[in-house]
Amino acid sequence: MRFLIVRTDIRAVADGDIAAAWAGGHRLRDETTSPEPRRQIVHAEDRDAALLLARALSTVGAVRAGRQRVKVLPLTEPALGRWGPSGRTT
Repeated sequence: MRFLIVRTDIRAVADGDIAAAWAGGHRLRDETTSPEPRRQIVHAEDRDAALLLARALSTVGAVRAGRQRVKVLPLTEPALGRWGPSGRTT
């Protein structure tokens, strides 16, 4: 399985927004509708490589200071559909 390692900026949130989200029971941040700005993107072929790259990106000063974060996201494998891995019908 392939992985995507992303270093992003953390969006600042006002205290009033936090209280409103808590009281309303909704999410403060929704990455599907408004993702955080990306700083760096790296691909890895397996989980061990992804975690090694994430650990390396975590040494960046802005990450250590809490202004950025590192995310490891699994990428789904493509569906084989009608054709098998050998290219012949199944």
